[in-house]
Amino acid sequence: MSDFTVFMIDDDKGVLDALSALVQEAGYETKAYTSPQAFLDEHDPSMPGCVVLDLGNPRVNGLAVQQELVMRGIERPIIFLSGSGTVPAIVEAMKAGTVDFLSKPCLGDELLDAIKVAEERDRVRLQRAAERKAASNLIDKLTRGEKEVMELVVRGDANKNIAALLGTTERTIKEHRGRVMRKMGIRSVAELVRLASKGITEPR
Repeated sequence: MSDFTVFMIDDDKGVLDALSALVQEAGYETKAYTSPQAFLDEHDPSMPGCVVLDLGNPRVNGLAVQQELVMRGIERPIIFLSGSGTVPAIVEAMKAGTVDFLSKPCLGDELLDAIKVAEERDRVRLQRAAERKAASNLIDKLTRGEKEVMELVVRGDANKNIAALLGTTERTIKEHRGRVMRKMGIRSVAELVRLASKGITEPR
């Protein structure tokens, strides 16, 4: 059984049971919900997985669920199912990163193909999250002064300019830069820029 979980949300339990059986037969874990709010309340973004979501759920509109995940900073891949999807709804969902938009009742192969795409997309999502966390942990090891120097180096300032901005000597700035490089396990400014961008500017 795959460690990739397909979270399924539909107010029709019969549909949930049928889709769950199909997805489990393909080797995936499933978690089924008739309530979108129940899914949101217990959702763990660190788990590998995707969401198969009824767009027209009468309790909470599918797009509202997608928007709530986005607001929480969760880039969870979503596959929408709908029996009456309008063009504007489809466009809005796709702009927000939807993997696919399938009409109900959908063919089993269509759904499984979409889940495979979602699986790869989620693998990339989790890899990026791990890289951000690792970079953030390295930055957290720096002192306040080292962080100030790092941010100015990343901005492209020369040692002389950084020294003037911080009211210290160029020698002190060089020492700070050296400690920053050692603590972060890097050798070049290019690597520093890459790590800093992950640990500071990207969402955590």
